[in-house]
Amino acid sequence: MSLDAKHWFIEIPTPDGSTLALKVTRKLHEEQTEFQKIEVFETTGFGNLMVIDDIIMLTARDNYLYHEMMAHPALFTHPAPKRVLIIGGGDCGTLREVLRHPHLEKVQQVDIDAGVTRASEKFFPELCENNTDPRAELHFADGIKWVKEAEPGSYDLIVVDSTDPIGPAVGLFSEPFFRDCHRALAPHGMVVQQSESPLLNMQILTDMHKAMGGAGFHDVQTLHFPQPVYPSGWWTCTMTCKDHDFDGFREEDSRNRPFATRYYSPEVHHGALALPPFMVEQGLTGNRRNK
Repeated sequence: MSLDAKHWFIEIPTPDGSTLALKVTRKLHEEQTEFQKIEVFETTGFGNLMVIDDIIMLTARDNYLYHEMMAHPALFTHPAPKRVLIIGGGDCGTLREVLRHPHLEKVQQVDIDAGVTRASEKFFPELCENNTDPRAELHFADGIKWVKEAEPGSYDLIVVDSTDPIGPAVGLFSEPFFRDCHRALAPHGMVVQQSESPLLNMQILTDMHKAMGGAGFHDVQTLHFPQPVYPSGWWTCTMTCKDHDFDGFREEDSRNRPFATRYYSPEVHHGALALPPFMVEQGLTGNRRNK
């Protein structure tokens, strides 16, 4: 990372030689927590920018793309979700979207670093507007340990809103972690996890599919969507089901959702499941009608 004389935040270049730069006007916050360095900048075009260990985490302008796709496709695919666990997600944007579903009974968020949530509350308050919902529980702990110690059948959906698979997050992409998730899920339970760029990180995606299958999950589906401030501008999330094949989603409920969205819709849901040939050739799956 660098902040050059013309006030551009420049992210660490990817191995393929690409990077992203955002013009900033000032630094709003910096702290070194027990786990990582957190910075917040004011940008000229993307609103506030959060950076963790020199890597862009989110901006005020485009975070809804990621947060809506991490929450709504999975929640409208599960037949009747009631209990949700979010691993990571300390900025609380995914939590906000999950809690828009009125039939949920309990949502627990477990992030290792309270500093991320405190920074989000101050500099991205719109993401934290549902933090006081009585169904929400915020815990600051090791998510891998939390899932390992969870009672069998505790959750209907586990959302893994993690950073890239480096450092402490590596374990969140492993077969032992998915095995613990499988045990912690009730019948028809699901996991959805951010799964990186299909253009730059295909090996991570294919390894995730294999790890989910090896952990005993029955079906795996990858969805793709734009994310301008992440490497390549193109991102994915991957869903897997404990005990049955995916067979569409609750499209009527999705169409009649009692809340507004800026990106997600039934049409976007269908489109995100239609994978381009280069992804299918790598063994990834999306819309079963396209298999």
